[in-house]
Amino acid sequence: MTLNKVMLIGNVGKDPEPRHLESGAMLVTLTLATTERFKDRNGEVKEQTEWHNVVCWRSVAEIAEKYVRKGSQIYIEGRLRSRSWEDQNGQKRYVTEIVADTLRLLGRKSGQSPDGHNAPQVSSTKPVPTDPLEGIGAPLDDLPF
Repeated sequence: MTLNKVMLIGNVGKDPEPRHLESGAMLVTLTLATTERFKDRNGEVKEQTEWHNVVCWRSVAEIAEKYVRKGSQIYIEGRLRSRSWEDQNGQKRYVTEIVADTLRLLGRKSGQSPDGHNAPQVSSTKPVPTDPLEGIGAPLDDLPF
């Protein structure tokens, strides 16, 4: 038995980037920041922020494009995927991403979107392609913001 499951609550680092593939599938990429707060040996509160690359497909991507903005607090549930490519200089590059199966908007009363409408909570039940990132190339940049 194996399990590949990720659950995160964090804040979006920049506006989601939607893409429409030739196959007609839609995907949205976004960055998500999670921050851990702890006290060091001297009792000082420290923060450590991790940045996560998230990929949303189909109905999850549509919701991300429509309702998620920089600074939005969201819950993501999905699985880890790693991929590699060669950059323009022939260097092998690697990235680990979270393929989101569920996206929930947090931080607003009654699940409202920024424009005041009720925002749906989405879980995708459609299968993700075997290689969901095939054909989209390297990330636009390596910085989460």
